Amino acid sequence: MSGKPLYIERNFDSLEILIIIKRIVETCFFWEKTEEVIPLSFSSPMEISDQRQTIATAINHSTVRRRPTATSAGRLYNSPESTDSSGEDLVKDFGSDDSMDTVDSAVAYSQPPQKHETETSSLEFPYRPSVPAHRRVKESPLSSDSIFRQSHAGLFNLCIVVLVAVNSRLIIENLMKYGLLIKSGFWFSSSSWSDWPLFMCCLSLVVFPFTAFIVEKLAQWKSIPESVVVLLHIIITSASVLYPVLVILRCDSAFLSGVTLMLFSCVVWLKLVSYAHTNYDMRQLTKSIEKGEPVPNTVNMDYPYSVRFKSLAYFMVAPTLCYQLSYPRTPYIRKGWVFRQLVKLIVFTGVMGFIIEQYINPIVQNSQHPFKGDLLYAIERVLKLSVPNLYVWLCMFYCFFHLWLNILAELLQFGDREFYKDWWNAKTVEDYWRMWNMPVHKWMIRHLYFPCLRHGIPKAVALLIAFLVSALFHELCIAVPCHIFKLWAFGGIMFQVPLVLITHYLQDKFRNSMVGNMIFWFIFSILGQPMCVLLYYHDLMNRKSKLDQS
Repeated sequence: MSGKPLYIERNFDSLEILIIIKRIVETCFFWEKTEEVIPLSFSSPMEISDQRQTIATAINHSTVRRRPTATSAGRLYNSPESTDSSGEDLVKDFGSDDSMDTVDSAVAYSQPPQKHETETSSLEFPYRPSVPAHRRVKESPLSSDSIFRQSHAGLFNLCIVVLVAVNSRLIIENLMKYGLLIKSGFWFSSSSWSDWPLFMCCLSLVVFPFTAFIVEKLAQWKSIPESVVVLLHIIITSASVLYPVLVILRCDSAFLSGVTLMLFSCVVWLKLVSYAHTNYDMRQLTKSIEKGEPVPNTVNMDYPYSVRFKSLAYFMVAPTLCYQLSYPRTPYIRKGWVFRQLVKLIVFTGVMGFIIEQYINPIVQNSQHPFKGDLLYAIERVLKLSVPNLYVWLCMFYCFFHLWLNILAELLQFGDREFYKDWWNAKTVEDYWRMWNMPVHKWMIRHLYFPCLRHGIPKAVALLIAFLVSALFHELCIAVPCHIFKLWAFGGIMFQVPLVLITHYLQDKFRNSMVGNMIFWFIFSILGQPMCVLLYYHDLMNRKSKLDQS
């Protein structure tokens, strides 16, 4: 029988007989060997003699574990003794929450294939009917208690696919019904000479930072008293806003040109206030140090007080509204990265313009004044306008706060690029205003909110003052270019104050929920913004019709 596997005719020594008896006993009494697999069949007597030492060593170092009974399964399967180093897959099947699905990889003993011998294996599945299938209290993945502890990446991908499919159909349907409606007359009027005064006014805004620098230099030399310095800064900052307002009101320019000029002037105002306030505080700290008074540990005096034109010039173009002598910087400029972000900026700006001209303009042109027409019709127009308006608003946020500010920061090697936080997860309106525009939020905290608290003003009043300042600037940026002062933007921002209280109450009442987040999205994006768009559009059309009649 040479050359054939020895299946029946085999000479077993005493050691192999003990091994066979041991395995029979283990099988009968539900014992299980979990560390090593020892072959029982050999292709030749020479292999038997060569591997006797290996078999003996395996018996000495093997780990034996009793299979748990039905009464002790729940206790033993969760205990540390139920795991061992060699049965990692087996332990995972018994210890994990998903172990009851399938156990298709647990094999108690297997015989490796040998030469001139068919492959045989003895399978023993560790999961038996007596093992409990339900071991603890669990919630469904979509239940209210555990829905926000699950990963929803697949559902998010589904929403993206559905949005792309639905909006692609809507775009095709819109183009088939109306054709291409893009025109630049309402937004840009480059052929009109009435826009040139706004452009020249924008260029002349650099006069105000230069004047503020001269005032600070005189204050550093102690050539003028502190009261005069404060008065001059009030005049300079006020003029930086009033001058563009007068220019826009005297010129009949395009809406976008007026909004751009007002945004620039508001940014200059905020920067100049920070520049004057910071230098004033540094002068006070310097005087305290000269007098030997203690300085708080939170104050950074690594950079001594100095007025340098280079610091002001960098601050005026940097993507921040808070002045300081030094900023965290990056080591180099990534030119390829800047190019890619510029391409994205152009693409998303085009998408935003397409949505405005192709969807928003026809909707508002075919609508009535929300407060003068049929209520149901007004609600239908607002809901129809809400989706394209939301897309434009998200594109605007992405283009400005992510793309443009990061491009500017990269070119200036500005290190702190936290221009926004995860405001989309805001559970209260206050959280949203604290996270969606970090440059303005830091300015408000540094130069308005905390100074009010230091002067003994209550927190609620300080918060109200912050919303009041924000409402005034929103009204200036929208009402002045439209030449309409109906206070719609002002009222919309001030309406956020009761919403802060409402969302706080709901969040305290329904903890670990997103009720406040849902209310924020509905009030802010679905109802508030479309309503303001309709109100300003109809007031603007009424103003134009009155001008044409006159």
